[in-house]
Amino acid sequence: MNTVYSINGPVVKVRDTSDFSMLEMVYVGKDELIGEVIGVTAQETTIQVYEVTTGMQPGEPVRGTGAPVSAVLGPGIISNIFDGIERPLQDIAAIDGAFISAGIRVENLDGRRKWKVTLKVAEGDEVTGGQIYAVCPETSVIEHRCLIPPYMAGKVTFAAPDGEYTVNDHIITVADGNGEEHELTLCQKWAIKTPRPFARRLPIDRPLVTGQRVIDSVFPIAKGGTAAIPGGFGTGKTMTQHQLAKWCDADIIVYIGCGERGNEMTQVLEEFSGLIDPKTNRPLTDRTVLIANTSNMPVAACEASIYTGITIAEYYRDMGYHIAIMADSTSRWAEALREISGRLEEMPAEEGFPAYLPSRLAAFYERASYVETLCGTEGSVTVIGAVSPQGSDFSEPVTQNTKRFVRCFWALDKSLAYERHYPAINWNDSYSEYTDDLTGYYYDNVDKEFMPCRQRIAAMLSAENKLMEIVKLIGSDVLPDDQKLVIETARVIRVGFLQQNAYHKDDTYVPLEKQFRMMSTILKLYDEAAAAIAGGRVFSDIQATGIFDTVVKMKYDIPNDRPEMFHELQAKIEQAVRGE
Repeated sequence: MNTVYSINGPVVKVRDTSDFSMLEMVYVGKDELIGEVIGVTAQETTIQVYEVTTGMQPGEPVRGTGAPVSAVLGPGIISNIFDGIERPLQDIAAIDGAFISAGIRVENLDGRRKWKVTLKVAEGDEVTGGQIYAVCPETSVIEHRCLIPPYMAGKVTFAAPDGEYTVNDHIITVADGNGEEHELTLCQKWAIKTPRPFARRLPIDRPLVTGQRVIDSVFPIAKGGTAAIPGGFGTGKTMTQHQLAKWCDADIIVYIGCGERGNEMTQVLEEFSGLIDPKTNRPLTDRTVLIANTSNMPVAACEASIYTGITIAEYYRDMGYHIAIMADSTSRWAEALREISGRLEEMPAEEGFPAYLPSRLAAFYERASYVETLCGTEGSVTVIGAVSPQGSDFSEPVTQNTKRFVRCFWALDKSLAYERHYPAINWNDSYSEYTDDLTGYYYDNVDKEFMPCRQRIAAMLSAENKLMEIVKLIGSDVLPDDQKLVIETARVIRVGFLQQNAYHKDDTYVPLEKQFRMMSTILKLYDEAAAAIAGGRVFSDIQATGIFDTVVKMKYDIPNDRPEMFHELQAKIEQAVRGE
């Protein structure tokens, strides 16, 4: 029998055994805590334990399973709340109260609940990996599509009739080419650190529409893309992710609270359960999966939560859904890696993080994808990871390495947050590399002038940034009128376009058409004013008409469903600037 030799927090070692393989799931101690083999030598096996090891002693048994740490995938995932190793927290609370006892065992998915199942295959059918063999309504808005495991193919030798079944009931039998029969239920297991296969990657050429102007118009993210939201304490990372989760046009949201404060996760759970999905008028939880792994939970489980979340996302992607993952925050995940690395006495790299931090970040973000699935449909996983650099220092290793693997960077600014400018995305430090990929979509689906307008808006903000350096030295009064116009127009962009009010019915979510009309109206104001100044009119006279403030208020004054009102506003701009 294999026994514990040493215990160092979540790191446990077993001496003189060759019974375990790398990344194998094991049960550790008399309480059978879940662990994973992370190191194997001829002398010892190193295990990271996903539960609290308090009270464990050397000599306690260690039992292998012969399989990797896996997620159970089937109906019942949506609207549930899991910990980092996919244990349902509500079921644990009903059994064990507010705190998780060591070694507690609950089913990952409710084995008693019955689902109304419709079979999509019949006896004698040939099936291949990824094919849909049964469907059932998982929630009021999500149909669960049960898939043949990716590496299985053969003939259906048994198919149950349509009816009500639990996740563990036998639904079909598939005989493979070797004559071996496989009984399939409504669920399957998948190793969380192994990406799920697909037919082929597709071009990333359509945006994840969020309704947030600073994102959709200035720094867009594509479906199947990656983004980072770095920001110090109090800059609004979690709030921004909440807004994206509520309004983005993904079919399913996977929210991973990775090492966040307990009270913050409680707030997330309460808010999500009370939110009504604006698209369906149903609770937002009907298309949301929550993985809550708070900062007082074992650090190893913090690492596992990221992989569990993205495995669930890939599973629903393979059904043909578009998934958005909110990981809050990857910095806590990196800190968990650093703690375990320290206990393993590995050689530290920059700021104590392990040398393999970049490869782990890359492996996570690379699982974002827009693909043709094995069942012939299109699906995507979009990854939006929050980063919490200490002291808002974007030069620290997690932020810098994250920038290497994401193509969209929304840098949150503490000063903007303190000014109540939300989303507090700093337009000078942020960028998106998806603008060229998405040009065709905006051209075909919004307006052919959308991207030229976006470029002019971005150029105006950049010009203001340079001019403000001069203003800080000598003041704005000495500037010529054309430069004063640039600064005032940039103020209109900042306050009237980039800043959004989440509590206003028309401003919390803005469709792309209105975003374009707002940009074109601001540029119309600038062009008219620039022409008037060139013709001899004084800038202060134009400013005195109040037209700049009128344009700032258009986000409130013009409802989302009344785009024709922009024509009236543009006519008013012409009259005010020309002095008619």
